[in-house]
Amino acid sequence: MANDYKRLVIVYYCSGHGYGHATRVSAFASHLLRLDRRPIVHIVSSAPKHVFSESVALGALYRNANIDPVIVQPLAYRVDRRKSVEVLEKFLSEKDRKVTDECQWLRSIKADCVLSDAAFLGCLAANEAGIPSILITNFSFDSVYSYLSTPFIDEPPKQDPTSDALLRPPARAQDDIEPDAPVPLEELFPLVHQIHSGYRCADLLLRLPGAIPLPSFASHPSLPSPEWVDTETRTFKPYIVDHLTSPPSSYILHPQIPFPPPYRPKPLPREVRQAPLLVRPTDPSVYTPEGRSRLLGSIGVPAHLHNPEQTRILIVSFGGQVFHKPHSRSHSRTPSKADTPRELPAGLRISAAGSAHMVNQPTPLADTQDSLTDPERHAQALSDALKNAAMERTSESPSPTEVVPHGPPPALPARPAVDTEHVYARQGGLSRLRVAGAPPAAVPTSPRIPTQMPAFVTIPPTPRPVDGFDSSEPSWDGGASEGREQDEVEVRILPDDSWIAIVCGVSKDWGTEDGEELPDNFFVAPRDVYMPDLTAVADVLLGKLGYGTVSECVDACTPFVYVPRPLFIEEHGLRLFLEREGVGIELSRTQYEQGEWADAVEAAWRAGREAKARKRAEGETGKRCAEGRRMANEVVEWVRKWKTGIAEMAGAVDAPVEVSKKIKDVSDMLVGKMALAAGLDRLASSDGMGPLN
Repeated sequence: MANDYKRLVIVYYCSGHGYGHATRVSAFASHLLRLDRRPIVHIVSSAPKHVFSESVALGALYRNANIDPVIVQPLAYRVDRRKSVEVLEKFLSEKDRKVTDECQWLRSIKADCVLSDAAFLGCLAANEAGIPSILITNFSFDSVYSYLSTPFIDEPPKQDPTSDALLRPPARAQDDIEPDAPVPLEELFPLVHQIHSGYRCADLLLRLPGAIPLPSFASHPSLPSPEWVDTETRTFKPYIVDHLTSPPSSYILHPQIPFPPPYRPKPLPREVRQAPLLVRPTDPSVYTPEGRSRLLGSIGVPAHLHNPEQTRILIVSFGGQVFHKPHSRSHSRTPSKADTPRELPAGLRISAAGSAHMVNQPTPLADTQDSLTDPERHAQALSDALKNAAMERTSESPSPTEVVPHGPPPALPARPAVDTEHVYARQGGLSRLRVAGAPPAAVPTSPRIPTQMPAFVTIPPTPRPVDGFDSSEPSWDGGASEGREQDEVEVRILPDDSWIAIVCGVSKDWGTEDGEELPDNFFVAPRDVYMPDLTAVADVLLGKLGYGTVSECVDACTPFVYVPRPLFIEEHGLRLFLEREGVGIELSRTQYEQGEWADAVEAAWRAGREAKARKRAEGETGKRCAEGRRMANEVVEWVRKWKTGIAEMAGAVDAPVEVSKKIKDVSDMLVGKMALAAGLDRLASSDGMGPLN
């Protein structure tokens, strides 16, 4: 009967390491809470409550708790291995107490099941409390911490003594960062083993797309995780790819960890299932002209830039990274040439699925430098880098029609240097930034900023000589660069003037903090902008590899230009996913920091524009929501089967007791009857006289 229905109580433990965990936890919790017979859902995480706002609005109960350690990142893409180990050691020293506390709390709320997004503590506490647990993730932290022993060294590139001092990374940003060095495997093993043992307690794995091996379930491949990666190509070895592309039903699994006494045996075997893409839903209206204009208008993009046939949008989003703005507003627009075919940059190819990726060309070790810091350092470092692009003219500049004499072009150094002796003025306030051995690039005219930051050239897009372009395009340096196109490199941040950039994760006063304004083609998104909608209107997104961004790009068919984080093993699974389901192009850190984005952005756009056009025509179909709802129903059904199995085992155990009790009752009754009969016989033989004895 309906009144007999009891709502399930589900506890969802969510890692606080990155917003990707939180957004997908909130998405799946929302699917659970939209079921006809919806469970009670508790979310436990160190991530702030507001990132779970969608599910909280539907009734999820939130509790803040420090339930997992974090990888320490002193710079945006760099890992401090030693400090990460120290954080892990401290967390594990408190593990037993935390497990006891969580176990008591789970019993107090009468939890029926624990879900965990990569937090091993939740699985461990559930097992201690006699409660089943489900791991929902694409990776686990035993693999992440194990990878800290990789011999790959993430170090800054060697400084070119011939390069301009302005391009050298600031010493102050590197002063308190220890040189990168592998952590000895023998030191990591006992720590990783504790994490691994926690995951072993999980009873069901719902493996999300973009996965890497999860060694707590499958017995092969096993830890240590550095053995999975070819350090020369920085890709998974073939046997790892074979494992990931094989059906989970073919895996040989580790045996189940039993509940401790006095709990009954586990009624269901361990299992691995492939899960669908968990992603926050997009508002269907953003695929309509009115919805697109409403979103772009809220960011401050003028109406004449809302037409996707005329204006292309680059979204710059690095999670919690803080940016500072370009230094000047000076800007000029030129005719768009975005539709002219170009070849992909060297080393890129298009996969069968339309993905452009590197072909046997790993990012050089020198390109793994990072000069962007954690939030406070990010702001100063990137601000300095952006301002380096706005250089003061060092002498009276010739007019655009004057021919400026040049000698033979100098040899191109390993890292392009700014030639401060050749800055040219043009009408509209633009100057020409000459890179040694390269034609000038247009940048806003601004005072020179004395700093040692590497040049992160934020510039208005400018034309460049490319095969197939109109050869009558005027030359701003009087034709001096003619004939040098094949040997020289132009530093450009956007492909051409048909592009605008929307920067996320910055403060509301980012555009006026130093009394100036942004270039005409740069805009700032509000901090509370809904990223799935913004990703949907974008033509390309630039950011770092993470599940949240990758999933939203794949869902919206938005090409993704990513900056690598070589010490995060999760990246390898996400790259494979992008290669098969979307478009992903790697941009080295050095190119990112110097503002050399244009080639990668355009290559990504060209590789993905047909799929993007189909998606815009198709709109929001509800496919992901339907998949998430099915998964939610499957989870609820699995929990009910578990509870039914426990009840049946309890009944089987109780049955012999009931039979024994009934036998005893019958026996007692027979003995009583026999005693009564004997007494009556004796009474009859005495004729009613004298004692019976």
